[in-house]
Amino acid sequence: MKRSSVVEVLQSDKFLQEVMIKGWVRTFRSNRFIALNDGSTIHNIQCVVDFENTKEELLKRITTGAAVSIKGTLTESQGKGQSVEIKVTDLEVLGDSNPDEYPIQPKKHSLEFLRENAHLRIRTNTFSAIMRVRSRLSFAVHKYFQENGFNYVNTPIVTGSDAEGAGEMFGVSVFEKNKAPLNEDGTIDYSQDFFGKETNLTVSGQLEAETYAMALGKVYTFGPTFRAENSNTTRHLAEFWMIEPEVAFNDLDANMDLSEDFIKAVLTDVLENCTEDLAFLDQRLTQEEKSKPQAQRSDMSLLEKLHFVVENNFKRVSYTEAFDILRNCKPNKKKKFQFPIHQWGVDLQSEHERFLVEKHFKCPVILFDYPATIKAFYMRLNEDGKTVRAMDVLFPGIGEIVGGSQREERLEVLQEKMAALDIDEKELWWYLDTRRFGTAVHSGFGLGFERLVQFATGMGNIRDVIPFPRSPQNAEF
Repeated sequence: MKRSSVVEVLQSDKFLQEVMIKGWVRTFRSNRFIALNDGSTIHNIQCVVDFENTKEELLKRITTGAAVSIKGTLTESQGKGQSVEIKVTDLEVLGDSNPDEYPIQPKKHSLEFLRENAHLRIRTNTFSAIMRVRSRLSFAVHKYFQENGFNYVNTPIVTGSDAEGAGEMFGVSVFEKNKAPLNEDGTIDYSQDFFGKETNLTVSGQLEAETYAMALGKVYTFGPTFRAENSNTTRHLAEFWMIEPEVAFNDLDANMDLSEDFIKAVLTDVLENCTEDLAFLDQRLTQEEKSKPQAQRSDMSLLEKLHFVVENNFKRVSYTEAFDILRNCKPNKKKKFQFPIHQWGVDLQSEHERFLVEKHFKCPVILFDYPATIKAFYMRLNEDGKTVRAMDVLFPGIGEIVGGSQREERLEVLQEKMAALDIDEKELWWYLDTRRFGTAVHSGFGLGFERLVQFATGMGNIRDVIPFPRSPQNAEF
């Protein structure tokens, strides 16, 4: 007999048909009712056992976490909460689960406890819902770009360049600890290392993607990136996934158009295809918000936030205009911001970004033309010499979710900016070549995939939206 998934069986109305399902026991009560889940849906299916005709030894093995195979007759459910159930005719325990040792018992667990058991937390409703949404979002990302003429480019994970210029990179080396060969000045002689130079795990595939955009026109990367930032906040990971499109001949306005259209498309896809998981996560977030002080509660539910983004036009505002709004707003004048706004050129914080989105404009916001001093070297310098053609997309509840720019296509200007920041041209000779041979206006942006999943699921900690989080002092599993 062909195995059916739980979601297929729950959607069936063919009563009295014989079915076979396999999954993991969520609960077993009264020696009669098994709640079974196989990961295909947030919902369990109830399987009713004839305990009088089932051996006691077998009943004892039906414990939370056990893997079982069930054959039976699909019948109309007599209980509340489900339309169908299975009257069991044959049951086999495929894998036992010791109830005294299995950590994911049917009760409320803290998120911290579940992070310590990340290999098993996927068996909870919360994390199975999150990971199904994550999976669908990933599919929607590729679907959008493939349907819009983009080429998928796999950029290097091992690189000799620091795209962000922050220096927070993980080194890659085959040298034994404390045995690396040294130069005369005491520095490590990387010419003897595996790659013949100092190399690191990538922080971004952008620079390499730019080279491909200048031949293929429209490209995107979607892969793992790494930051050695010693931060234990709810917003940072040491290993995460980045979505980075690059488009030749796109200026900043076209880049903003692309970012808005892309985000709306992938979130619409999730709203259409993950309705039950989102309904569960929406309810979960609503309950969580009730436990917070009134002042810290969100004005919108999860589903309201998603529709807020999908259904509103993104307001486009220059950094300078946003700075004036923030400097003159009541929270700033009454010193309610943790980071007061006084001097033009400051880097805006999440509290400022959220104020613009949630209180002032009441819609998603795209800020553009940022001060050059707080942005990366590859962003195009404006004619005023003070600002660059940068853009950030701001969302409710989360602040910045996308960062991008029109790239600096002028060779001389790019060289001047690199010199000012002590970036060695010899290390990026290949990047400069794209400005020497057929340079053209081009733009792109980066979107941290986990930040997107966090927004779509309503989770407060980014470590809860990636299967196995990597952070300072944590590389378990």
